[in-house]
Amino acid sequence: MAQTKIGTVVSTAMNKTVTVKMVRTLRHPRYQKVISLTKKVKAHSEIPTIQVGDTVEIVACRPLSKTKHFRVVQKIS
Repeated sequence: MAQTKIGTVVSTAMNKTVTVKMVRTLRHPRYQKVISLTKKVKAHSEIPTIQVGDTVEIVACRPLSKTKHFRVVQKIS
């Protein structure tokens, strides 16, 4: 099964490519403080109605370009 993630679109400036920010939280093993880590990835999108701020579901796929390894499955909101 392919790896699926949920994130927020932060850029739609490229043609058929969106930049998605994924946030995950974890607890520090020693100090028990909750830390939020962010990662931005580029994803291929054939959906023309995606805008900045939308929540999307992305799935890992074969490398489509040098930096693009995900594609958008659906727009959640």
